[in-house]
Order: sequence, then structure tokens, then C-alpha cells
Amino acid sequence: MKQALLLAILGSLQALAQSQPMREGFVEVPGARIHYLDSGGRGEPVIFLHANTGTADAWEKQIPAFTGAGYRFIAYDRRGWGQSTAGPSGPASTGADDLLALADYFKIDKFHLVSTAGGGFIGVDFVLSYPQRVRSFTLNCSTSGITDPDYVAAMRRMRPEVFTQMPNTFLELSPSYRFANPEGVERWSSFEQKSRPPEAFRGPAQPPKNKITLAALESINLPTLVIAGDADLYAPPALMQRVAERINGAQFITVPDAGHSVWWETPDLFNRTVLAFIRKH
Repeated sequence: MKQALLLAILGSLQALAQSQPMREGFVEVPGARIHYLDSGGRGEPVIFLHANTGTADAWEKQIPAFTGAGYRFIAYDRRGWGQSTAGPSGPASTGADDLLALADYFKIDKFHLVSTAGGGFIGVDFVLSYPQRVRSFTLNCSTSGITDPDYVAAMRRMRPEVFTQMPNTFLELSPSYRFANPEGVERWSSFEQKSRPPEAFRGPAQPPKNKITLAALESINLPTLVIAGDADLYAPPALMQRVAERINGAQFITVPDAGHSVWWETPDLFNRTVLAFIRKH
């Protein structure tokens, strides 16, 4: 009886979290205007870094799970993506510094950082640059911007010359998901289509603050969760495991039959796994 009552209360809290509108706005950072989503509240903040084929909106399946668990959800469009704009002559800046400016704007001292794919490049760069600001780090399906020649050569070997000419739905969603969930594919595609603004608003490419190498990963001493998708064409489990092995104490998991977009294809499993991880820290 008590368990049933507890489940009913938790269900009501999650429903309330889902019904509360997200706040959105813009933060002025050097050379750019960054668009963000924020659930507000007093819970521990979790900041999400989207893929190159997405925006802050693409985390829609994470919002109810994390706010329902009592966390403050924050996501933003990275500079040059979605509604975030950068002037072509803006001052040189890095993605890590944009994230730092956002955290400072919200007066957040420490937060959990969840990143995927291209967002993982910035995530790795940030934890190398500002580890004192991070409670835990989740790296999902990301080649991480690593520049070691043998690592880069291995990535080239696994991708045919026509790889980048393939549709992003083929490259980033698993065959099983594309077969079984056409509505989900269409919704994912809608985020991809609005992810990049006109060229004039993108600004110059942002270099990392650090030279990202496998040796550099060994200096990360934060609680880290590394996730791989078993059917990921970009960052298969063997690649992600090599990354995890270089990070002290990293937890590594592989999600069966999932592609590059694990957070989208298997949101319930992804959310449970990440929430269980960050609760420890």
C-alpha cells in the first residue's frame, strides 16, 4: 500500500514537471548571443550539450525525466546552431568559454554535464579546462575531437569515402530505429533541419582551448560515464571504450542496437542510466 502511494506521488510530481513550461532566453557572450532553455528551480543543475545535428530543443525526451527527478534542466544552442548567433568578426572564443559564460550568467558554481556527439568535443574541452566547475561528466557517442594520428587514421579506415555524403538519418540513427519508428525519424529530422542557421549568423569555427589527445584524457579525474551505441557508425563501442580506458575510473556501457543518437532512440534507458550515475555524485 505504501509503495503504491509512493509511486502515485512520484507520478504526480513527474506530471507536474512535464506541465511546467520551460523558460527560454538569450545570454550575451563575447562575440555571440546564446539561446538557452532552463527549467529553473533549486535542484542540482544538469547542463546538456547537443549534437551537431541538433539544438537545445532536441533534448525534449530528457526534460520530464530530469525535472521529475528534481534536477534543474538547462540546455542551450551552441554558438552557430539553432537560435544562437555569432558575428563573423566576433572575438575569438571557444565552446568551453561559451559554456563557462552561461554557467556564470546563471550563477552556477558546479553542475552535472551531459554531452553527445559534437557536443562531446566541447564537453571534453570544458572538463579539461574547468574541472572545478563539474560534478560529473557524461560523454555519449562522441569521437571527442581527439587528434592522435593513429586514432584519426583508425576513424578514416572505418569510414568509406562516401560516408559524409550519406543522409544524416542513415549515419546517426540505427537501422532498427529507422525501420520501427518512422515518426521518431521524422521528429529527429526536424531538429536536424533547423540546427544550422544561415551562413551569415554562424561566425568563425571555434577552436578548442586544449589539444585533445588520449594522453590529455588521462588528466580527467571527474566522475565520468561513457556511453556507446552498439550500432553507431560514427563512434562504435571499440572507439568509445578506448576513450573510457584513458579516463581515470570512467564507467563504460554499451546500449544494444542503438545508433549515434542513443539519447533519442532509447530515452528511457538513457535517462535511467544517466540519472543513476549523477545521483552518486
